[in-house]
Amino acid sequence: MFNKYTPPFTINYKGHEISVEKEQGNLIYKRTCEYETIEKVLLGASGDFLINPIEPVNLPKPITSYLLIDFERPVMMGPGSKQKIYLTFPVEMGIFIIGGKGEHELIDMLTLNRSKYTLYGTPNRGIICRYWKSEVFASYPNLDTRYEGDIELDIINDTNHWIEVTKSVFNAFGMKIYYGNDRTSMRAFMRIVNRHLAETGFMTYTTTPEFRRSMELYTARKLMLSTIKGIMEHGI
Repeated sequence: MFNKYTPPFTINYKGHEISVEKEQGNLIYKRTCEYETIEKVLLGASGDFLINPIEPVNLPKPITSYLLIDFERPVMMGPGSKQKIYLTFPVEMGIFIIGGKGEHELIDMLTLNRSKYTLYGTPNRGIICRYWKSEVFASYPNLDTRYEGDIELDIINDTNHWIEVTKSVFNAFGMKIYYGNDRTSMRAFMRIVNRHLAETGFMTYTTTPEFRRSMELYTARKLMLSTIKGIMEHGI
């Protein structure tokens, strides 16, 4: 599904359909899924369309830029240790039209997952996060990339104590998403400062013709921020 398409085209997957048709010099975009049907007339438009994964915090509407991943099983980190694990994250898709000069304009967003939100921290100082529960894997799992991607997470314990980790909180302003034929992925780190405080952030992959960097929504917005890292100060 994640690819570049030239109109007219139709994509079907388990009752979900995305199509673009030509009509009297315009393009008709239509998307049908189990909960809604959307149709848009793109006046005088031409060009290809790109469907790729975007930061999973946009639907059903942009409530927060934070994603909280709740571990199915806690992990224990020894003093001064570094370990790699793999988690899953919910996939959201962006549909872009590509202009004549190569610019990409978002026209729609879609997810096949149900969205859930939670409060991380206290009611007066906490933050709203997109919620996702994930199993912890020792190697990257075989997933249906229409629903889930994987996060390759390096956990660094900078303390002198054994630390139990039950969750990770990530800021979408720093996300770097990559996708290929059978994988949608991010690389991230979580640096534990003490029993209640950790810092999270993202790293890059090497892109290849088979593994491409996605067109992300938060890339331009992050330039307005002083930091793109996440600070977990309400427990790990």
